[in-house]
Parts: sequence; structure tokens; C-alpha cells
Amino acid sequence: MSETTHDGGVAVTAVPSPDEGLTAAQLAARYGLAVSGARPSLVEYVRQLWGRRHFILAFSQAKLTAQYSQAKLGQLWQVATPLLNAAVYYFIFGVILHASRGMSQDVYIPFLVTGVFTFTFTQSSIMTGVRAISGNLGLVRALHFPRASLPISFALQQLQQLLFSMIVMVAVVVGFGSRPGLSWVLVVPILFLLFLFNTGLALIVARMGAKTPDLAQLLPFVLRTWMYMSGVMFSITKMMEGRPGWARTLLQVNPATVFMDLMRFALIDGYGASNLPPHVWAVALVWAVVLFVGGFVYFWKAEERYGRG
Repeated sequence: MSETTHDGGVAVTAVPSPDEGLTAAQLAARYGLAVSGARPSLVEYVRQLWGRRHFILAFSQAKLTAQYSQAKLGQLWQVATPLLNAAVYYFIFGVILHASRGMSQDVYIPFLVTGVFTFTFTQSSIMTGVRAISGNLGLVRALHFPRASLPISFALQQLQQLLFSMIVMVAVVVGFGSRPGLSWVLVVPILFLLFLFNTGLALIVARMGAKTPDLAQLLPFVLRTWMYMSGVMFSITKMMEGRPGWARTLLQVNPATVFMDLMRFALIDGYGASNLPPHVWAVALVWAVVLFVGGFVYFWKAEERYGRG
């Protein structure tokens, strides 16, 4: 804007900016701007994850293929590793310590193999999950995507590995006298609930591991303690005979025990419902839903901090 002065000159008067006096937040709201890397709403975050579902699946398959690419036996180690662990545990607990207590070998060996394979799924999901962010910082810093894609894909990778391993697990179960029946159908919901539970754990440790990478060095000791408390190598029902009922129930509702015993109940003919805690399906559902939802929200709350610092 301009006006003529008394001596014939022209004075220029600045027009006030419509943005003058606005705060940064008000300016952002006016022009639809957002902070780079800001955490989206929970609903939007779920929508973004669904949009990356093909990436999650492809990433998990690539990791699974590359896992044993340097080994001569390759993918056979997916089955051989838990099977060798089961053989070691059988020698120590079955032969030396006689942990089978009241179970015939036709029941105890499938009992042990099923427990080892099932617990390995949980253990591996946690161990890969804790490094999901800290071990992929290049990817996290270079590309924009929902970071939960990484721990979810690692849990999915371990599920695929378990499905391969179940060929051997089923062969062992059948080889020791169990026969396919209607109870085998229960394996599908058991695996689904266990996958939700493991994914929730992977999300929790992924956030913790992103801030504290040394957690990956501590977790093996925690997981080993959890394994010994979960009845992988022995029956909690047999071991707790003569002990207070509340103590046995407390050990039986341990989530690792719940999912292992459900898998044993579904596959092994000689492993009856008396070995399961009351309302076992409700307990499994609560563990799966609470850990998955809680883990997902816990991970999402730190979304904007991953890969920084």
C-alpha cells in the first residue's frame, strides 16, 4: 500500500501479514502442517500397518530364508535345532533325572518334543523382537513406515519356522502311538493365540531393546529361568503332587505352560484334560489378548522416538 506525502514523494506502508502474531502450533493448524515423524493416532497407525501387510509378510519370508543361508544344511536347521535340544533335554531329564514321573516313554517323549518346539517359538520371537529396532537402524532411519512392522514380521518369521518344525513334531507324536483325531483341529486356534501372545511380547521387548540394546544380553538368562519354571521337561501336575493346590494352579497358569499344555492335549493321546488348569481356554485367550493389545499400545506410544538419538 502507498500514499503521497506533502512534498510529492511516495511513502510505502507495509500491509500486515495475516499470520502475524500466530504461534507455531496455530500456523501448523492453519496450513495443515504436521511434525515430521510425529506419532499418528492409534486408528491411523493400525490402518498404516494394514497397508504394509505385504511388506511384513515378504520381510519375514526373506529373514527366514536368510537365517541359515551360510550353513551347509540350510533350512534343515529350522527343524534340527529344536530337535537336538529335545534330545539333550531327554538325556538329562528323562534318562538321568527321571523327570518323566508316572509317564510312559510313549507319552513322555512326545510331551518333551512338543514342549521344546512350542517354547522355542516363544523364545525365538522374543530374542528376534528385542533386536527388531536396534538391529535395523539403517532401515528405520532411511524409510518412513510404521515401526511395528518389524517386530510383527519377526514374530511371523518364527511362526513360519514353527510350521516347518511341526512336520517333525507330528511325526514324533504319531511315531509314539498318538493318532490324528478331532482334537488335532485345536492346534489352529492354539497357534493363533500363541502367535498373538508372542507378537505382544516381541513388541514390548522391541521398544525396550531400542532404548537399551544390552537387554539382548540379559534376556537369554531370563528365558532360561522361565523355561525351567514352565514344565517344558516335566509335568507340573506330577511334580506338584502333595503340594498346595494354589501353588500348582499358579504354575499352570504361567502363559508358556498354558500354551504348551494345550498343544500337548491336542496332539498326544495319553495327555488328558486332568493336566490342564481350570478354564484353560479363557486363560489362554486373556494372555493372548492382553499381551497383544498391551504390547501394541506400548510400542506405538514411542513410535516417534525409534531410530533417533
